[in-house]
Order: sequence, then structure tokens, then C-alpha cells
Amino acid sequence: MKSLARLLGLALLAALGAMLLASFGSGSFTAHMIIHMGIVAVAAPLVAYGLRDTRLDPLPGVIRASPMLASLVELVVVWFWHLPALRRIADGSLALSLVEQASFLVAGVLLWHACFRPKDGRLAGAAGLLFTSMHMTLLGVLLALAPRPLYGGGDVTCFGIPLSAAADQQLGGVVMLMVGALAYLLGGILLLAGVLREDEALPAKRPPC
Repeated sequence: MKSLARLLGLALLAALGAMLLASFGSGSFTAHMIIHMGIVAVAAPLVAYGLRDTRLDPLPGVIRASPMLASLVELVVVWFWHLPALRRIADGSLALSLVEQASFLVAGVLLWHACFRPKDGRLAGAAGLLFTSMHMTLLGVLLALAPRPLYGGGDVTCFGIPLSAAADQQLGGVVMLMVGALAYLLGGILLLAGVLREDEALPAKRPPC
């Protein structure tokens, strides 16, 4: 199972890398967001699960990051790369775009790894994923409802589809909401459900006589 997850994650990363090369220079924020969400919300959990407790585990024999700390790292990385000034620079440099997506992958794998194997229990993992869902939702809403385009002002092309800058940004925000925020929300709910199942399985304590 872990080998399959690892292979699927690596195959998806290769496909997303090809998408990045194909879409670079189009100026499409939606294309950027599709790649970004594919990395952090789909490929990263597959890779993190596939590497867990193997010789390729990125954190063997060290103290693992707590889920909340990993979520804060993810927050800083994501919001940093979506500052308008930095977004314009990254859109004009393929090398910087690759560094950006690599940082998303590292932050994503760190977060999912920490939440899959939280040292404080599943409840801590659920809290980390739910907090990440909250800040992803906030950023997605800000992007979708912004009164003006934050990343350029001209028309763009998203995988051959022409879009205005405003529509492109709105669609990118929706992608973040529908893929990113939802993936972390579902992950957090599943971990929380596991906590509840464990509590139900515990034998009831008998009252003192």
C-alpha cells in the first residue's frame, strides 16, 4: 500500500511538473493554483504516507514536528509566495517558480507527515489539518472576492482558455477552496473520527462501590 501511494505521488509530481513547464509564461493564476493544490493537497499526502516508517522516511530517528508547528510552516510558505510582488517575480522566472513549488512540496510533506504520525496523538493531527483548512479557506476567499486583480491586469490564457485577469484570479481562489481547503478539512475529519472510535472502544469505567 505504501509503495503504491509513493508511486502515485511521484507520478503526480511528474505530471504537475510537466504542467508547470507547459503553462509557464501564460501568466495564469488558475494554472498556478491547480499545480499548487495538486502538490500540497494530493501529491504531498501520498508521498508522506508512502515514505512513513520506511528507510526513505524524511524524519527518521529525530523528534517529529508537531502538527500545529507544521501547519504554521505551511501557512508562512503559502502566504509568502502569494504576496503580489513576489508572485510577479516568480511568474517571470522558471527557476524561481520551481523553487516555489518545491517549497510547497516540502511544507506539504512535513505537514501531512506530522499529522499522520503526531507525537501528541490523532487529536493533534486533526487540529493541525483543520487549522490548515481554515487558513487555506481564508486565502481562497480573499482571492476569489478581491475587488480587483492582485496579479496583473491583462487577459491571460489558462491551458488554452482565455480569461480576464479578474476571472482568472477568482477561478484560482475557487480552486484553492474546492481542492486545498476541502482536502485538509476531510483529512482532519477522518483523524477526528478515528479519535472518537478509539474513545468508544475503551472499556467503560465501573463506578466505585
